[in-house]
Amino acid sequence: MTHNILLRNNVTVFGQGTQPILFAHGFGCDQNMWRFVTPAFEKDYKIVLFDYVGSGKSDLSAYSAERYSNLKGYAQDILDICTALELTDVFFVGHSVSSVIGILSSIQAPHLFDRLILVSPSPCYINDPPDYVGGFERQDIEDLLDIMDKNYIGWASFLAPVIMKNEDQPELTQELEASFCSTDPVLASVFAKTTFFSDNRSDLPKVTVPSLILQCTEDSIAPTEVGHYLHRHLSGSTLKLMKATGHCPHMSHPGETIDLIKEYLTAADIN
Repeated sequence: MTHNILLRNNVTVFGQGTQPILFAHGFGCDQNMWRFVTPAFEKDYKIVLFDYVGSGKSDLSAYSAERYSNLKGYAQDILDICTALELTDVFFVGHSVSSVIGILSSIQAPHLFDRLILVSPSPCYINDPPDYVGGFERQDIEDLLDIMDKNYIGWASFLAPVIMKNEDQPELTQELEASFCSTDPVLASVFAKTTFFSDNRSDLPKVTVPSLILQCTEDSIAPTEVGHYLHRHLSGSTLKLMKATGHCPHMSHPGETIDLIKEYLTAADIN
């Protein structure tokens, strides 16, 4: 069973330390997106990378539309990996939707997690006036998903630069677009709907694991208001507003991302 889970999620484990740090990729991505960040943690940590079922080099035969049409299905992937590798006191680092997936995992099994590091997180992408700014009107999301279903390649070429936002690093936008295009469009559509229509604001008060929120500047997917909202509703959270622009600071600004994570984990160590 353990072997099956590790194959299913294409799990990679390396590093010279014993403290586990698990990196979870965002929608349309895979574990390779963490390659600019992980070398900085190799010496001191046990690094765990993986691909959600339906992403990267995961075992597509393990895919279930029923399981993965809910973020709790992805959270189960994380819990399965922790169980298979016998991980406890995990430092969880999640990008974008994986931040919420990590939150759901920690609610279900708080004993497995020591810290949550939430990179460009959002508990709800749709505006809910007057008190919540998610960044999108519901119609915007519906139009985007409609384009996705009708013209997947066109959708990928439109969305990748919006998400990455760093015009001076066009190779990153190209990589993100290629990553979108390498994902099965049907599975990507299910993940996109699950991601963009999710509303996990009511789950935030249930979180007991301390967290770091890394909020980017000029992030059109998760605006600054979202970071402040999370900070207000997540007990034991620390909010850091980054100089990094866009939605993928671990790719576009890895140095700043590394520094803020290390600073937070060092302070946590002292406490």
